[in-house]
Amino acid sequence: MRAVTGGGAQVLGVYVSEEAREVLELDEESEAGSGIAVAFGRLLKRLRTQAGMERAELGSRTGYSAATIASFEQGGRIPPARFIVRADEVLNARGALADFMEDMEKAQYPAFFRGAAKLEREAVGWHVYDALVINGLLQTEDYARAVFTMWRPLLDEETIEQRVAARLARQEIFERKPAPTISFVMEEVLLRKRLGGRTVMRGQLEQILLIGQRRNVEIQVMPNDREEHAGLNGTFTLIDTAKGRRIGYVDAHKGSRLYSDVQTVREMEERYGILRAQALTPRESLAFVEKLLGES
Repeated sequence: MRAVTGGGAQVLGVYVSEEAREVLELDEESEAGSGIAVAFGRLLKRLRTQAGMERAELGSRTGYSAATIASFEQGGRIPPARFIVRADEVLNARGALADFMEDMEKAQYPAFFRGAAKLEREAVGWHVYDALVINGLLQTEDYARAVFTMWRPLLDEETIEQRVAARLARQEIFERKPAPTISFVMEEVLLRKRLGGRTVMRGQLEQILLIGQRRNVEIQVMPNDREEHAGLNGTFTLIDTAKGRRIGYVDAHKGSRLYSDVQTVREMEERYGILRAQALTPRESLAFVEKLLGES
C-alpha cells in the first residue's frame, strides 16, 4: 500500500520521488515485502496442516518454538534460510517453500531500507557520509549485533540475528566484479565510541583498516576539531546506477527517502564534495585509525 505525497510516494516507509521510482522500476509486487511473508506463512500453514503436524512438532523438528512457527505462519516474522530449507524437507514440500528463498532474503531488510537495498545490489558507485554509527557495509558481526541489540524499541533475538545476517550479506559488494567505486566519510567520534565494548571496537577498527586497503574503496575521517563542516544537516548516501543515474538516499525516523531529481542530488553532491575536502585524506584517515587501534 502506498500513500501519494506531493510529487512522490510513500512505499513501505520509504519516500520515493517519482523520478526515483522510474529508476528503481518499482512495481506493486516489489513494494509488497510484507506480502511475501504472508504468502509464505499461508503456504507453510497449509503444508503443515496437510501433514497432520502441530506447530510444536514442526518447531521441534526445525529447531524453533511453536510460538515462532505461529509467527512465521502469520507473516509477522521473516524466517531465516535454514528454517525454510529444513521445513521444505520436513513437510515434503518438494521445493514449494524453498522457492521463496530469494524473495524472503529481500524481505529480511527493514521496510525503510528495501528500496536502497535494491539499488545497492546493482550500484556501480556508493558514497556515504555517516555521523551516528559506523556504516553497515563496514561493520563487523559483533559491532552489528551490538547496534541491533541497542535498537529501540527492542528487537527480539530472532530479529536481531536476522538483521545481522542481512547486514553482513550486503558486504558482498566488496567482492563484486567489476568492482564498484565506494567511498565513506565518517565522523571521528564514531571511531572513539566503544559500542559493544573495547574488544568489539578493536575488531571494528581492524575491519576498517582491512577494507580501506581495497583499491576501489576510500575511507575518510572527519576530525572532531574541524572548525568548518558541510554535513550539519544530516547523513546521506549517493548511489550511482549502472544506467548512469545518480540517486540520493537519506535515513529518517521510521522512514527514509530516495531522490533522483537534479536539484536535490546536486545539493547532496556539493555537500559530499566539500565534506571530502574538509576530512582527512584516505591515507591520513587510515593512519589515524591505526593510531586509535594502537591506543585501544
